Formats: sequence, C-alpha cells, structure tokens
Amino acid sequence: MRRWFLKRFRKGYVARMAETRQGDVEGAPHEILDSRDLKFCRNQCTAHWAPEDDRFRWREKIPFASWGRAELLIMGLALLIATILTGWLSWTLVAPWLAYSLTPIPFICLCIIVYFFRDPPRTIPQQPGLMLAPADGKVVEITPIEHDEYIGGPAVQIALFLSVFNVHINRTPCKARVISLVYTPGEFVTALDPECALRNENTWIGMEEEDAPHRPFILRQVSGVLARRIVCDLRPGEVVQRGAKIGMIKLGSRTELILPATDDVEIAVEVGQKVRAGVSILATFKNEPTE
Repeated sequence: MRRWFLKRFRKGYVARMAETRQGDVEGAPHEILDSRDLKFCRNQCTAHWAPEDDRFRWREKIPFASWGRAELLIMGLALLIATILTGWLSWTLVAPWLAYSLTPIPFICLCIIVYFFRDPPRTIPQQPGLMLAPADGKVVEITPIEHDEYIGGPAVQIALFLSVFNVHINRTPCKARVISLVYTPGEFVTALDPECALRNENTWIGMEEEDAPHRPFILRQVSGVLARRIVCDLRPGEVVQRGAKIGMIKLGSRTELILPATDDVEIAVEVGQKVRAGVSILATFKNEPTE
C-alpha cells in the first residue's frame, strides 16, 4: 500500500530516491523505492543509499527493533483501541466493576508487545580477543564438535535459548567479515530441544574475524516452537563491527555460536548462565596477536 501510494502521489520523491540509490535491486522480492523496502530483503540485493541520502536513518534512534516496528504499530494500536473501548463500554453500558475486570486484559497484551520489541542501548566491550554473546538468553548447551567443515577442524558450540521475555536482537560477537549465508527451511520444534538445531528452520552465517589471525566462526539463528520469522540483515562480503545489530528471530528462539576448539580459546560461560547480546563474554582467545 505504501509503495502504491508513493508511485501514484509522490512521483517526484520516487524519482529522487531512484537517482540517489546505489547498487542493484536485482534479486529483491519487491520494488525498492526507499530504504524502508530493504528491511527484510537487504541480503537479497545490493541496493542501498548513502547515509546523507537515507531519509529514514533517524529511525535507528527509536528504542524498538527496526524489524518489528510494523507489528508494534499495528498490534499496539489495535490493543490500545481495544483497551480504551473495553473500559469505556464496560463503564458506561454495563457496570464499573466489569471495566476494572476486562480493561487490564488488552492493556497487558499491549505491554507484552511493546516489551518484546524493545531495543535497549548496549555498551560494547572493546578489549581484544573477546567473543561476545550474539543474543540475550540462557546458555543451554556447550558441546564439542569433532570436526566442522567450515571451521576446518574441531569446534565448540555454545547454544543460547531466548524466551519471549528476552530482547530478541542478534548482534555480532566480534568485528568480522561475512563469508556466506545459508537459509534452510524446516520444522518448528521447541528451541530447548537439542534436535531443533538439525530439524528447525534456520539461517547459517559463516564469518571470520576481520583482524588477524582471521579465525572462522559460525552464527546460526534457529527458529523455535513459536518463532515463525528469522530476519538476517547481513550481506556476504561486508564487514560488521563488534556488537552490531544483525537481525532477530521473532517470538522465542535459539541462537548458536560455533568457534574453533583451539588451545587458545577459553569458554567464559557455563550452562544455565544468563547472558546479554553484545555485552556478555562467551569466550576469550588467550594468545591474541598484537599490532
């Protein structure tokens, strides 16, 4: 509807955005008129706008997940209206006691929606040799892997479970280059089940440290029993800073970090420990090279 409105009534705006657009729109599932159209398909094309030409860059300052603002606006507005109507109709047409009983129901749902899509600011540790948590949640698994093809040898997998009450923004554990993305459709087994990593819908992200010694590592976004949408905002070849926001999984999920199991890696968490994305340290590399 927005794209239809812009093309019909804002033709000058559409032309200006087309002139300043960089990259290619080939591969995008729909028309790309401005940066809002890249929210869910940025990794399917190369189109982008320079910061000075992006008229919606200011939205990054809003403390809610950019990938959930539409749901927040639509569901939040509907629940707000339901709260007001329930209270007013119950008070005026039925009885005041019914208003006190019914009004909290849509209001509580409204609070849950707002709370789920929150995006609080984070202070990112900058010490060298750190691998930070890619998601909020609880450590549910620390598993050695005999051989991982991408890592090129033994590895260790750290799995985090996100409940519906956790912040669902995924972040990069270190400054890294994106090597490859693989999306795999699948089932929606509960994210607490170790089998979900093999059976569920997931996005596999192969990365490597941007700084020497360029260690490879893997991030994997795995859906859960309630999660039905995985958002990954990365493009192969781009470099992302430590703690950068890279996507989210909506309504409870699992995020995994797979690291090389070398002598210099030291796991800094235990099963059952709660962590925060971009803040908590999952692992450290003891023999970090200096400049």
